[in-house]
Amino acid sequence: MSDAHIDNSPVNPAKPAKSMSIIVTKGTLDWAYPPFILATTAAAMGMNVSMFFTFYGLPLLLKDLDLKLSPLGNPAMKMPLAGMHMGMPNMASMIPGVDAAASTMMKNLMNKKGIASIQELRELALDAEVRLIACQMTMDLFEYGLDDMIQGPELGGAATYIEVASGCDINLFV
Repeated sequence: MSDAHIDNSPVNPAKPAKSMSIIVTKGTLDWAYPPFILATTAAAMGMNVSMFFTFYGLPLLLKDLDLKLSPLGNPAMKMPLAGMHMGMPNMASMIPGVDAAASTMMKNLMNKKGIASIQELRELALDAEVRLIACQMTMDLFEYGLDDMIQGPELGGAATYIEVASGCDINLFV
């Protein structure tokens, strides 16, 4: 018998999970979906995901969401109507109640199509152990406290995000 070492290690040792960070900067109804959909999908695929909520993205962590949609400056926003896709002129956004009507139309369409709400996506993110980081400077700037937020987010600043992002495979700005 030979004294040769026998390697019993697996042929394909487990690779560390990939990671993704997302900076969330916008808090309208239409801009709330991409970061939560990307985060929950990546987490479902086994990735470690962190979301950094800053400026107008921070209110997406509030307990009480009142998300609105604004067609102003969004020429790509075309809603299905009577078998066509109708765009809304920017001038229409100046009329009182148009943003509320557009928000209601979008929420109704999403509900009809079975699309999860932002509240449901937030819950999925928490269940999937997505790391939610609330920007401390933005919290101070807009005078929010952790008691205003859902359970789960941690406080952090730019240095926290940079530390997270520097170790990630994917970094997104939404």
